Amino acid sequence: MKVLHVNVNHPLIIAQFNTLGFENHEDYTSSKEEIEQKIHEYDGLIIRSRFSIDKSFLDKAVKLKFIARLGAGLENIDINYAARLGIFLAAAPEGNRNAVSEHALGMLLSLFNNLNKADKEVRSGKWDREGNRGIELDGKTVGIIGYGNMGKAFAKKLRGFDIEVICYDIKGGVEDENARQVGIMELQQKTDVLSLHIPQTELTIGMINSEFIEKFHKPIWLLNTARGKSVISNDLVDALKSGKILGAGLDVLEYEKASFENMFTDQKLPVAFEYLIQAENVILSPHVAGWTIESLEKLAQTIVDKIKEEFC
Repeated sequence: MKVLHVNVNHPLIIAQFNTLGFENHEDYTSSKEEIEQKIHEYDGLIIRSRFSIDKSFLDKAVKLKFIARLGAGLENIDINYAARLGIFLAAAPEGNRNAVSEHALGMLLSLFNNLNKADKEVRSGKWDREGNRGIELDGKTVGIIGYGNMGKAFAKKLRGFDIEVICYDIKGGVEDENARQVGIMELQQKTDVLSLHIPQTELTIGMINSEFIEKFHKPIWLLNTARGKSVISNDLVDALKSGKILGAGLDVLEYEKASFENMFTDQKLPVAFEYLIQAENVILSPHVAGWTIESLEKLAQTIVDKIKEEFC
């Protein structure tokens, strides 16, 4: 098969595709429109997040047998139309689930122990021990929304703490030895720390809003290493100001573009984002939770294995 690679990934993917007899072409600079003009020549497309794959693009990809995305989800692809065309779709959540879970845990412990705030203060000559007194995770209840690859990996990371881990998912029967599945009402009654591990769908866009937040019985800490559009930033800021949310670790933001590659496209930043930048109880990172040295290789290997199983 003739395969087009439009994002730079771990070299093993091309090396192993060569071994399988695939013809690999690389184009990391052409525009989407330029790619569209030649996509009819290819049987496979390897992409990360460079541009979206919409109906117009797919109509031009007349030979395409598969699209593989080296990431956790497929929301930058029109999956329904691709399925109608018989195109095999592969994502690689298995490849970066450990990275995401470690990042989420790091954010949580940093928030609980004021590590970002304390670090800045000490560097500026301020030695405030009482003002940086932390809290402990033991004894808390961690609620996970979305109990697939990412949610399960995070729950596994939490096993060493003396805590209760509960999970909520639209699918039944997903609980395991690391988390007990509950309904949404019990989740909102018991949770101290809420961690999101959900894909971007019509159901999850704007899911974390003022109405949803207000239903939690206790003030909560929020972690989002999933998709930015699941959280309405204005409502999050209101909850941070009121104390309904005690702090937040955000690897993703609703302002991100569909490619996930760049957020700062306008000179004037949203007011809510300006607040998040300044807030001492908020930790921000640039959508890198699943972005480790190890996951780069794991993502590529996962895709190779899935394509090999489907076509070889």
